[in-house]
Amino acid sequence: MDATEPDVLAYMTFPKEHPAKLHSTNPIERLNGEIKRRTEVVGIFPNDDAIVRFVGAILLEQNDEWAVQRARYMTLETISQMSDDPIISLPAVAR
Repeated sequence: MDATEPDVLAYMTFPKEHPAKLHSTNPIERLNGEIKRRTEVVGIFPNDDAIVRFVGAILLEQNDEWAVQRARYMTLETISQMSDDPIISLPAVAR
């Protein structure tokens, strides 16, 4: 447990805007529910690759929705404060 302490407490170094967004697992639970709902509609998949493609498409769609809901989730601008990575530092919306 001592070795994992920095990983467990990493969230404490996040910008002050983030803790309010991290207090709940509702977004993950909602995403899992959406995946379950949509895969049950399909019913039977022909192979594992079809499942991966379908769930991947759902995740990409959800990512796009989260990207435009700037007030609801952590934005790229606030995450970029935590990294020197130039990819993370890019603006979330093309100007």
